[in-house]
Amino acid sequence: MNRIFRTWFLIGLVGLMVVGQSEVRAASKPTRKKVIAENPYLGAIVVDNATGKVLFEDKADAEGYPASVLKLMDLLTVLEKIEQKQLALQDPVIVSAKASHIGGSRVWLAEKETFSVDDMLYALMVQSANDVAVALAEKLAGSTDAFVELMNKRAQELGMTHTVFHSVHGLPPGAGQEHDVTTARDLALLSRELLKHKDTLRYTSTRERPFRPDDKKHMVVMRNHDHLLGTVEGVDGLKTGYFTEAGYSIALTAERKGQRVIVIVLGSIDRKVRDAKAAELLAKGFLALPAPSSPSPVPAATSGTAK
Repeated sequence: MNRIFRTWFLIGLVGLMVVGQSEVRAASKPTRKKVIAENPYLGAIVVDNATGKVLFEDKADAEGYPASVLKLMDLLTVLEKIEQKQLALQDPVIVSAKASHIGGSRVWLAEKETFSVDDMLYALMVQSANDVAVALAEKLAGSTDAFVELMNKRAQELGMTHTVFHSVHGLPPGAGQEHDVTTARDLALLSRELLKHKDTLRYTSTRERPFRPDDKKHMVVMRNHDHLLGTVEGVDGLKTGYFTEAGYSIALTAERKGQRVIVIVLGSIDRKVRDAKAAELLAKGFLALPAPSSPSPVPAATSGTAK
């Protein structure tokens, strides 16, 4: 009997050890982050830039993650500081150690490198450079935290009531950090405000540009991530964004026959679906606009002697 008891005791002990090891492995396995992107999108909206009138919307207040579309707020903040004479396009931006270590899309800034605000804005919009976003934030506000405060303050002023920024670049949050959150409607408000600044389209319509053109060894040929530029009539900006949980998003604008439309597609599960939907909604937006008024005809000159 004692032998039988010992045998079952040992079997039970081994079983507990196996279960315990399985639980340890399960606990140590990283939790898979939730993908919130949907097919064809999480939310979308089309707006007449001239009036702000909504021409189409579908779940426009659904909250998602903007990813790099967030950099439009970086651009607006910088352009407004330039307009207020607190900054100039040719002012130098000195790269910090923090900026040089930011990952994701970048132009591989090195600590103590110096570039003009103008060069940095091209890199921010064309390459979607995260290292540049940090360098510009530090230049303008002294720290990324202070710059994020400026971003959130401006968002509230614009009526972006469902938007909260936690970063200057839109990357996925690290441990202890939170996601940047916005909606298609809020991004349309931001885009419309940006289009009041002439330099916005100068940066966002650029399809390709060298960074460090005089340094052939370290030059980066920046290419815009917006595949609709140059392929869809009238498209000249604004910004794309992506990371896995967020999905693919785009803030898009185009001008045709003197009329301009803004399209936002937030949180699409697939890039090709996002781009196809954006192009489709752009066409729908222009069809919904009133026909542009034509100039009044000039009366024909009459012959003969006036009486």
